[in-house]
Amino acid sequence: MAPPKLDSSTLIAAHDVSKMFQGRTVLDNVSLEVKEGKIVTLIGPNGAGKTTLVRIILGLMTQDSGTVTKRADLNVGYMPQKLVIDPTMPIAVSRFLQLSGSSDHFQIRTTLDQLKIPHLLNSPLTSVSGGEMQRVLLARAMLRKPQLLVLDEPAQGVDVSGQAELYGLISEIRDRMNCGVIMISHDLHLVMSSTDEVVCLNHHVCCHGKPEHVSNDPAFLDLFGARSAESLAIYTHNHNHEHDVRGQIKPTQGE
Repeated sequence: MAPPKLDSSTLIAAHDVSKMFQGRTVLDNVSLEVKEGKIVTLIGPNGAGKTTLVRIILGLMTQDSGTVTKRADLNVGYMPQKLVIDPTMPIAVSRFLQLSGSSDHFQIRTTLDQLKIPHLLNSPLTSVSGGEMQRVLLARAMLRKPQLLVLDEPAQGVDVSGQAELYGLISEIRDRMNCGVIMISHDLHLVMSSTDEVVCLNHHVCCHGKPEHVSNDPAFLDLFGARSAESLAIYTHNHNHEHDVRGQIKPTQGE
């Protein structure tokens, strides 16, 4: 059967994707799509198949059945969950970012400015903190000028206040570049204000929709419990201060 045609705003669509490993079903007829300017967040317990689905979407793994249809010449920027760097490797952040395929020094500086880490340009990659490394990896993905950003646990290793700022930056990137975003996250309460759609995955799609709807869905409550819904209901991150990349509160002018 021929894969379905995409409408003009859809970047990528998975339809009834299934995958098994050693007789165990990891993905069972999973479908989703990502449109221009939209953020889709995958949530679910460990082992639910989130990373497997992303790898299939990226073309790094082949599904057993189902289809993945991409816009022609789709340009994808990928941010891995983490990157292990040999501590003896003498490479600066600027050189690491050039390895992404961009030798435009102005573009590299501009991207680091947008992510609020211009001071890292000439720093050894092995010296940056966990929160800084996540922004460096995000910068690397952005330098590809992607139509689709794929982010695997972008806030991995970042404290709660730093996570909230990072998710805010991802929303700003989406607005600036009008790109689509697929994001894996364990923390729906932190991405509530930074995502357009949530897909709750546990080998199959348990529920999907707007985050406020998913948080009240019985399937979500079965997976994460009523306490998660309560924390979603009361969580906000509106305040009159800002955090730096290490999660520390920045001093206001005059302090």
